[in-house]
Amino acid sequence: MNGLIENPKYEKIIEDLLNQQYSVVDDFFTDEEVSGLRNSLLNKYEEEDFKKSAIGDQFNEQVIKSIRGDFISWIDESQLNETENGFFLKMDDFTNYLNRTCFLGIQDREFHYALYPIGTFYKRHLDIFQNDDSRKLSVVCYLNDENWLPEYGGELVIYKEQDEIKIYPMKGRVVVFESQILEHEVLPVKRERLSITGWLKTRKL
Repeated sequence: MNGLIENPKYEKIIEDLLNQQYSVVDDFFTDEEVSGLRNSLLNKYEEEDFKKSAIGDQFNEQVIKSIRGDFISWIDESQLNETENGFFLKMDDFTNYLNRTCFLGIQDREFHYALYPIGTFYKRHLDIFQNDDSRKLSVVCYLNDENWLPEYGGELVIYKEQDEIKIYPMKGRVVVFESQILEHEVLPVKRERLSITGWLKTRKL
């Protein structure tokens, strides 16, 4: 592997992406890292640093309550706290591994905190825009502070040709999937649902 030390966790994600176009990992971040990110999210939310989510990219946004109901706060990499810096260092390591082993050409990224209040959802969609096809991989890290029970709702549903995969937002769980291929949605939540959501991006065509 050209001197690259093999990472079993990353290799599992790559194998999953090749075989099924998505991967679910429950130990990508430590409990301490997840708790720190959760606290960062809640602090920003308390400071009213969140805004109602919208449809479209940051330059063409339209709030449509019937499609999605979460609140988000984009993470500014020039103003990271220690926990957020650790998150992006791990994303750097993962991205570099993907580029060196799979030649994905990932050159950029964007991440935001997301909070779904009770009763909110996000209808079925793809993570691409008409004017921007640079999103290659979608990454979701769940920051809930307890084991997520089925009655809480809020599942991520990934749609494949012959199947619907439901993934519960368990604390620390990370989901990686192909942005341009897999349609997905978030079912209505019955307990406040917290996450970091983002995209690993290639150069715009």
